[in-house]
Amino acid sequence: MALDGWKEKLYQRYLSWICRPSRIERHLRAALPAPAQPALEVKQGLVRAAALQVELKLSKSPLYYADEMHRRVKEAVKEGVQLVVFPEYNNLPLLGLLPGFEKMEEAYRKKVKQSGVKDDNQKEEEISLAEVFRYMSPAVQPLVHTVFSCLSAVYGLHIMAGSYTLADNGNVINRSFLYGPTGLRIGSQDKVHLLPVETEWNIKRGRSFSVYDTPLGSLALPVCMDATYFETFRILEQKGADIVLLPIANLEEYNYWLALRGIWPRVQESQLYGIKSALVGTIAGLKFTGRAGIFAPLEITPNRDGILAEVEPYDREAIAIADLDLEALHKLRSAHPWRDSNPVLYRRYFPELYS
Repeated sequence: MALDGWKEKLYQRYLSWICRPSRIERHLRAALPAPAQPALEVKQGLVRAAALQVELKLSKSPLYYADEMHRRVKEAVKEGVQLVVFPEYNNLPLLGLLPGFEKMEEAYRKKVKQSGVKDDNQKEEEISLAEVFRYMSPAVQPLVHTVFSCLSAVYGLHIMAGSYTLADNGNVINRSFLYGPTGLRIGSQDKVHLLPVETEWNIKRGRSFSVYDTPLGSLALPVCMDATYFETFRILEQKGADIVLLPIANLEEYNYWLALRGIWPRVQESQLYGIKSALVGTIAGLKFTGRAGIFAPLEITPNRDGILAEVEPYDREAIAIADLDLEALHKLRSAHPWRDSNPVLYRRYFPELYS
């Protein structure tokens, strides 16, 4: 089955109509405080951040999706935060906009429950998720921009909106977005290290990492598997990053030791702050687990364990809040006894290695 024909094109136009920016902004403005709150100042180098753990709930309406994003931001604002971080695949709830998706998902669950496995003979007849993401992109991209532009501007926050699988010049990419307190999009980052299943979905990998200078410090926003490899954080640290915002959506049963392969060791190796947001729940036969948290070098955490805050559950909604002391981080970096760097070697070997 392919997403073509007049019915698909007509429904695509309908999606764009119900997700139109003027409608979303009008709906949000009715619920948002007025006037807009000024951006919170960074005092004595302290940044208060929130790492969100978001439980998957299908959104049958783009207005419901906007309300859910607003609810989570408002929850964080009550804690006095300046930075809010959403998880990877923050577009998956929007699959609920597709007609019949809930019935398809229910049928899939029954099938797996009865047989225990997915019938690979049906692959030819199924629509790939990459094709679905490409189909929905004309509606999803302006929806996402409107929602997070409004929320960041009204609350005076920096918001990392999570990552989204979207069409881009004929390809499908997994891209995270950062918004500033004026509502402008500060920057984005394409996922560089893909999961095998993402390769099967024909998602195109990113080719470089970016760092963005903000009043909160220098921020980077790699995506999930990018933290599995130490080079990612070393590159970001060399580019001046103070805080790495990492959205994840781990497709696996939760295992503490397996989960430890990601952000915690990367923070210790590279001497910076790390904020991990997590998507949890099950959708279309895909199960996501994780524990959102905020991490720092051992020496500047109260218990000397590298953890500033971490949620307890790995499979339901939660939030982690912590204060990040940039002055303490810079002081540690300048005097750390085993902090090493070899820029000559990096310049000589890394370009060829990673090409």
